[in-house]
Amino acid sequence: MTVLLLQCDPKYNSWHRCISSVTQGHIRSYPINVLDMSKGRMIRHLMICSTGYLLLIAAMLVTRTYCDVWMIQNGTMIESGIISRDISLFKKHFYSYISVIPGIALVNNFLKLGLYELKLRFRERLTKNLYDQYLQGFTYYKMGNLDNRIANADQLLTQDVEKFCNSVVDLYSNLSKPLLDICLYTFKLTSAIGAQGPAVMMTYLLISGLFLTRLRRPIGKMTVTEQRYEGEYRFVNSRLITNSEEIAFYNGNIREKQTIYTTFKKLVDHLHNFIFFRFSMGFVDSIIAKYLATVVGYMVVSRPFLTTSHPRHLHSTHSELLEDYYQSGRMLLRMSQALGRIVLAGREMTRLSGFTSRITELMKVLKELNAGKYERTMVSQQEKDGAEKLLLVPGSGHIINRDNIIKFDHAPLATPNGDVLIKDLTFEVRSGTNVLVCGPNGCGKSSLFRVLGELWPLFGGQLTKPERGKLFYVPQRPYMTLGSLRDQVIYPDTYEEQQRKGISDHVLKEYLDNVQLGHILDREASWDSVQDWMDVLSGGEKQRMAMARLFYHKPQFAILDECTSAVSVDVEDFIYSHCRTVGITLFTVSHRKSLWKHHEYYLHMDGRGNYEFKPITEETVEFGS
Repeated sequence: MTVLLLQCDPKYNSWHRCISSVTQGHIRSYPINVLDMSKGRMIRHLMICSTGYLLLIAAMLVTRTYCDVWMIQNGTMIESGIISRDISLFKKHFYSYISVIPGIALVNNFLKLGLYELKLRFRERLTKNLYDQYLQGFTYYKMGNLDNRIANADQLLTQDVEKFCNSVVDLYSNLSKPLLDICLYTFKLTSAIGAQGPAVMMTYLLISGLFLTRLRRPIGKMTVTEQRYEGEYRFVNSRLITNSEEIAFYNGNIREKQTIYTTFKKLVDHLHNFIFFRFSMGFVDSIIAKYLATVVGYMVVSRPFLTTSHPRHLHSTHSELLEDYYQSGRMLLRMSQALGRIVLAGREMTRLSGFTSRITELMKVLKELNAGKYERTMVSQQEKDGAEKLLLVPGSGHIINRDNIIKFDHAPLATPNGDVLIKDLTFEVRSGTNVLVCGPNGCGKSSLFRVLGELWPLFGGQLTKPERGKLFYVPQRPYMTLGSLRDQVIYPDTYEEQQRKGISDHVLKEYLDNVQLGHILDREASWDSVQDWMDVLSGGEKQRMAMARLFYHKPQFAILDECTSAVSVDVEDFIYSHCRTVGITLFTVSHRKSLWKHHEYYLHMDGRGNYEFKPITEETVEFGS
């Protein structure tokens, strides 16, 4: 078994192998281009994108810190007025407190507004950036069918992006506010109780932070594993929904339940371990970052008061000592809490590193796929029955874009993982010559069309074909997009593109009439009617809608993959005749005998690596019948 990293030069459409093979089960890899946006650069890029809200949050954090200091000082004076029975002192600071309540409430809610908006802005920008790469060309197809590094792209693009953006913003808030508190309270306390107290607290922060950071190392890996198991659990559930009919026919509910329970058990077992690990860490965190920090705070704040020879309190009265203690004690308590929040923020940083690792991996894979690289496990290329070994280099074939011709010239037909279907495929088809493709299941019919559509790499030889937009694929189960009736006919075009092409709604109606679907427009009464077309249309109607879509686009070549299996013979006959009338050349996969008369050549694959490409004669039709 071999793991390959395959690289394509998009300019010349040529591929080069960049990673070597597995030797006795060990993967040997060679350096490739590293993602130029590291974890730190990615977060900084997101921060720069929303400078206004960052400044708003910073301003509100500073303002709230000063509000906290003012409330400590004002609260101390209120209590001092109560204890000393000084009504004027009490009223003065009591009314001051009442007057600033609206302002403090406004500051707090401006801070929340900034945080929520920043999270949303981060998520919006990152999501759009990732989807721009994910939906560039065939990258979305390559990620699921060519590259096997990321199994659940949907979860990464939705849940993980949201959690990553929330964690980044929360970390910004949870770090900047405590750091600001520490700086301000250190300055205030230094003038109140001397520099020794804050220095002791900062030393405690450094020692405890380093100790807890070392203990939290497994959280990042456990977060990555949790998200992977969550993705697997979602995947098996989505498979059940997608294949519910087939499973129901097989009475496979018990077997599917076992699969879901097995996947869910892996997730639950991991979450149990994660919960107990967080319980253990929470116990240590509470002691070190919360309670011991308070103990250190008591020791620091009590020293000037319990030392009778301390110069600050040699001649202080009882009320002055009490006022000084309240103010210094509360500031030190806030500083201790700020130190504790910074120590505990390490836990969130470790969890953030897990999300960052997953998002970074997604960005790396997207970048490599868009650069023409993919990494996949290859099947062993062993010699069979003395046959000559075929060295496969994905993408080493040469593709030439030319109108009105499809020509394979000594091109091997192989799957992306290196499974050879046909060693040397050579045939030529020009516009106006319809070809019937036949053979048993697994012989390579669909593989041929994927190579034609440039979904799969060419492993050698030369392929001459029109550009992608001049080839059109009509599958057995056509895709119905979300949108209006008009969207079903013109997909993937938009209404504006339809107008630019100069195709009127009257012409669209003719396309529907050609496939006997005009009654749908009469029933819906408008081209803009929106329905769940996958459910509203029957199987035969969806196949005919796909043929109306083919008439709208008028490609040079059309690949019809069993696309009329649910259509009556008379309608099918008209559709094939109309394709010839409008100049669409067909590659048809079908087992219907009635279709032989609409084709001039047949391409037969036997599933054992052999094929024949010959004209269709009366004897051929009789043999095929």
